[in-house]
Amino acid sequence: MAISKELKAAVLSMTREEKDKLLVRLINKHKDLQEQLQFQLIEGGETVQERRDAIQNMIDRLYKLEPDSSGWLMMDMRKIHSMITYHVKITKDKYGEIELVLYLLNQCFEKQLPYVQKYTSKTDGIAEYIAKRTEAVLKKIPKLHEDIQFEFMEEANALLERVHTYAPATYAKQLGLPKRIEVS
Repeated sequence: MAISKELKAAVLSMTREEKDKLLVRLINKHKDLQEQLQFQLIEGGETVQERRDAIQNMIDRLYKLEPDSSGWLMMDMRKIHSMITYHVKITKDKYGEIELVLYLLNQCFEKQLPYVQKYTSKTDGIAEYIAKRTEAVLKKIPKLHEDIQFEFMEEANALLERVHTYAPATYAKQLGLPKRIEVS
């Protein structure tokens, strides 16, 4: 929502002390803004790798557990994906987003293959989820610099091979996912 010219002028005419109090009150009401400022001002933007590593450790822990079903596995994957999304919202880490999503999806096939190996009514949800996440991450890779795109080719192509081989294959065909990608 845009601020009116009159309100903007009134805020700018406030004393520095009044503005500081108002700013702190506003920041206090917005958790995301607090986290962004913590990252930018306190951490100096230098903790991106530590934040990525923390999410990657959560992915590793997820896949060490034995899920009750493919549905529970999908719910856990969605929870971790939301953490990745939040990480990007706070840090603007586009590279980390692609890296972590590829890792999340590839590790599912490596560590939890019985839950995504064959398409059944029980694996339908996770198969669709994986295919759609694959499609989304593939759309983000071309937006990176060509040299950086190259770094993701091996993981992306491994994921595409798995998606076309196992339970998500039907959805991969419906979405028109390629069998391989090349640096553009």
